[in-house]
Amino acid sequence: MALDIRKALKKYIPVLLKAQADNLNEADTVQRIVKVFEDVLGYDALEEITREASIKDKYCDLAIKIDGSVRLLVEAKSAGTTLRERHIDQAQNYAAHSNLPWVLLANGVQWTLFHLTFEEGIEATVAFDADLAADADRAAELLALLHRQSIAKGGLDEYWQHRSALGASSIGGALFMEPVLMLIRREIRRREGLLIDVEDLGAALHGMLSTEAREQVGPFKIRRKRARRTAAPEPESAKGPAGEPPST
Repeated sequence: MALDIRKALKKYIPVLLKAQADNLNEADTVQRIVKVFEDVLGYDALEEITREASIKDKYCDLAIKIDGSVRLLVEAKSAGTTLRERHIDQAQNYAAHSNLPWVLLANGVQWTLFHLTFEEGIEATVAFDADLAADADRAAELLALLHRQSIAKGGLDEYWQHRSALGASSIGGALFMEPVLMLIRREIRRREGLLIDVEDLGAALHGMLSTEAREQVGPFKIRRKRARRTAAPEPESAKGPAGEPPST
């Protein structure tokens, strides 16, 4: 069951919204973010929230530890700053150096979590975007994933796996498999009495996707199942009488 942090978060929402209205500076915003991690998300401010994470003499704003290991990097901006992906560049460099997949960008009201992969350079994907001003209950549900207990028990990783499985890339990969397209074609023939070409069907489905979804799925291509390899038959010369292995 997901953790419910709404009650603990509720007392901080007016403080964070006021900070945004007053355009509080970055240092004071960081103090408020630390208090959220301590009082709402369950971290020990002395042992588990640190500023020691650095690379090439540059420090990211906060590093969140569990059992001595950094699990999350936080880039904080002043309360009135509109968050941009480029703001996590410094944290990305540290994350890549340390092979850390999670970077949080926050100004106290908006909290955007990025998942990083390092297979071909650094690729950052938004895992969630929580906005306390727009929808406090939804933001609490998402921020609960950052609770110490959630991260320690793998809740954040499970959320990402589930989200990835339901993403356009994953669904598109399944949708454009030839057996799936054949099944859809049969259903259309049953309904419409028309047998359409599989390539035409696939192209039509690809065209129905949003621009963003097509970018994630990639160019249209039917994915055909690979035939299973079977063991090559044993040469006759290697067999003895009546197909038995030769005696040694």
